[in-house]
Amino acid sequence: MFNKLKEKLGSFKQSIGKTIDEKAVELKEPVEEIVEVEPAEGPVSTPEVSGNVSSSEEKLDKAEAPAPLKQKIGFAQKAKALVFEREVILDGSDIEDSLWELEMALLESDIAINVAEAIVESVKGELVGSRKKLGSNTGELVENALRSAIYKVMSANVFDLDDYIRDAKKPVHIVFIGINGTGKTTTISKMAKRLKDMKYSVVIAAGDTFRAGAIDQIAIHAERIGVKLIKHQEGGDPAAVVYDAVQHAKAHNVDVILSDTAGRMHTNVNLMAQLEKVCRVSSPDLIIFVDEAVAGNDAVERAQQFNAAVPIHGSILTKTDADSKGGAAISIAYITGKPILFLGMGQGYDDLIKFDPKWFVDQLFE
Repeated sequence: MFNKLKEKLGSFKQSIGKTIDEKAVELKEPVEEIVEVEPAEGPVSTPEVSGNVSSSEEKLDKAEAPAPLKQKIGFAQKAKALVFEREVILDGSDIEDSLWELEMALLESDIAINVAEAIVESVKGELVGSRKKLGSNTGELVENALRSAIYKVMSANVFDLDDYIRDAKKPVHIVFIGINGTGKTTTISKMAKRLKDMKYSVVIAAGDTFRAGAIDQIAIHAERIGVKLIKHQEGGDPAAVVYDAVQHAKAHNVDVILSDTAGRMHTNVNLMAQLEKVCRVSSPDLIIFVDEAVAGNDAVERAQQFNAAVPIHGSILTKTDADSKGGAAISIAYITGKPILFLGMGQGYDDLIKFDPKWFVDQLFE
């Protein structure tokens, strides 16, 4: 999982490490030749000049004197840190090339451009001006900066669905949306199994009346898991199916309603109007977007577009175990401003793990 991104992050660590080591060698110059000069307070007096020195030469000396002095002071600060404190101080120019390589690596890993820029700026903020003891672990310094930057992006929006369901007024109604073929129906089945294991009563609404075989598919899952399914005939009104499921839940004190919907693109006007009707009639508590982690930037773009059409509360990414890049998982919460809730990690009913930013970042550096 995430092997390509791991490889690119490892290359960045090596690049920065080499830069720091080379910087340490370059700064090893005699300190006795360096004089730190405190700027004088008040007017600066000009010493008397003896001999026949022309006024033009005198002006030239005055004009040229500060420049080399300024350069020596800057170097002195770095050399003092190196020789006396045994530290290297990083500045922006030292890591500019490496940061460019990092941004390209992130983009190649399907991380959205504004997310890549945010990560690079965060890494730069962590490293520029930092001090590294000579002989200390360079890789650890760089890895900590990378970990911090990626964690900030992924933890910007965090929402605990378990806490929400526990505290919310019952029944809790959750609608699942997304395009065809991303594992939405299977994800609903996994969620039903998870909630049932947590001792909640669950009913599923077979709201995908558009796709041939969709009702039969979810009916098989519901029977295997042992939860109630509310369904109508194929081609029926999905809003009516969902409405009936909500009424059933209220009448039988069911805790959670999980509503399936037909897969659609946001550009399909008729299906989007149908989805809006479902949400209007049944007033869901949560709308969850489902897509494949392996879709990369396509998944990020679709999440953004769905969120604009029907505001979502969070996302679930399927097939995360097959994702070599990790771009969608890193980008999607940052782009939509809504959290990732779960990750699908296999085909079994128990292969749904609660999203944890720290766990995710650990996978990138294991």
